[in-house]
Amino acid sequence: LLPRRTALVRGAAGESRALQLIAANVDVVFIVCGLDGDFNLRRIERYLVLTRSSGAKPVVVLTKEDLTTTGAAQLAEVSTLAGPDTPVLTVNARTLEAGRTLLACLPAGTTAVLVGSSGAGKSTLTNSLLGIERQATAEVRVHDSRGRHTTTHRALLPLPSGACLIDTPGMRELKLTGDEDVAAATFEDIDALLGTCRFSDCGHGNEPGCAIRAALEGGSVPRERWEHFLKLSAEADAASASLAQRLEGKRQDKVVHRALGKRPVEKYGHR
Repeated sequence: LLPRRTALVRGAAGESRALQLIAANVDVVFIVCGLDGDFNLRRIERYLVLTRSSGAKPVVVLTKEDLTTTGAAQLAEVSTLAGPDTPVLTVNARTLEAGRTLLACLPAGTTAVLVGSSGAGKSTLTNSLLGIERQATAEVRVHDSRGRHTTTHRALLPLPSGACLIDTPGMRELKLTGDEDVAAATFEDIDALLGTCRFSDCGHGNEPGCAIRAALEGGSVPRERWEHFLKLSAEADAASASLAQRLEGKRQDKVVHRALGKRPVEKYGHR
């Protein structure tokens, strides 16, 4: 096994405290989101947090540009959210031009993974990159633009260009692991403000000289963005506490088994 230089990980779906590895040793993460009913800024924000924490480079791919009349406005919203260092592409995944657009981010020898919800167009993009109909695709539901989980497993596919691509099943739940630095990963504007309040222990409520409240009132930080930052930060803190508790439990199990002269039993879902 090669040492992991990047690892894209999420909290496992459901009530489990386990972690799920999505892909390791990838260079680029294509965050795929449709410009139809699938479009969700907060979900893209969550993907950006996980991707930047993984060590891989994020690229946001907005598909189904042929199905929207507000693509320019949506592109502007995502570009502002992603920042100047993250490419944001708009494509019609069914065309060969879409494949050429993505290949510009994939030099020979690099590996990328496609992530996003079901029906966003990941498998269609895979076929565009391959130049053949390799991955099965299906139409999304008309009333909510949700896919039908056509892709049911992860596959590593060599591309004619010399790069490699991983297509993944759609993910409806995207939980943080607790290892993420939420502020530094995606909320650089908020991170820069947090240390500029008059008081170092500012609660960002009614305290005088609060830089966050001034930014909210002035409109430089949208309130929805601030609230999502608080939500993700609280989720990351809770996941971190669960991870610490789980690791401490494993350490204690090993101490007990060592005292009893028994080998510890590894449990599924633990890393």
